[in-house]
Amino acid sequence: MALVSDPTFTRQLGIDSDDAEGYLFPETYRVSVAACERQILETLVGQFHRVFDAALKTDARRMGMTVHEAVTMASIIEGEAQVAGERDTISAVYHNRLKKRMRLQADPTVQFAIPDGPRRLFYKDYEYPSPYNTYRHGGLPPGPILSPGAASLTAAVNPADADYLYFVAKGDGSHIFTRTAREHEAAKRQTRSARRQTWKRSNRR
Repeated sequence: MALVSDPTFTRQLGIDSDDAEGYLFPETYRVSVAACERQILETLVGQFHRVFDAALKTDARRMGMTVHEAVTMASIIEGEAQVAGERDTISAVYHNRLKKRMRLQADPTVQFAIPDGPRRLFYKDYEYPSPYNTYRHGGLPPGPILSPGAASLTAAVNPADADYLYFVAKGDGSHIFTRTAREHEAAKRQTRSARRQTWKRSNRR
């Protein structure tokens, strides 16, 4: 779809970006088999504008964010969150890190950056030279890494009232949230231990 990265076309659709990545709203659509690329993209982006409405734009301004920054944040939240109730807490972590000028260190941005992602990440991947790699670069990446749904868009501009700075995946889709580096390291040890125990139990069968 060449139009996806056509700056003239994206501006016509009300997107303040040279690329439509992040604005193709994920939904089930009924589309005519005769529909052309332009019509399909107009439908998807039109739905994005209906979801990211005036109220969410007001929330974004309150947070000091442009629409593009909010969509970028939402895309990272979408990439991290597997448990619906955690989205606003994940959002709080990222907002808190930005306020403290800490790097986001978000794995989904590395998955987007590496040429053969998504896949299991290795230590070398966190050094991959890309402006989207938030382990190497501060602030938000240049743009969205995927198209977020309504819940992540809302969470991006309505973070939870929490002072967490870290989280680690537990292995079941949920996360342990912590406030300090020491707590974070303890949480990582806890999750590694839990995974080892699970592996041992599964291999006894």
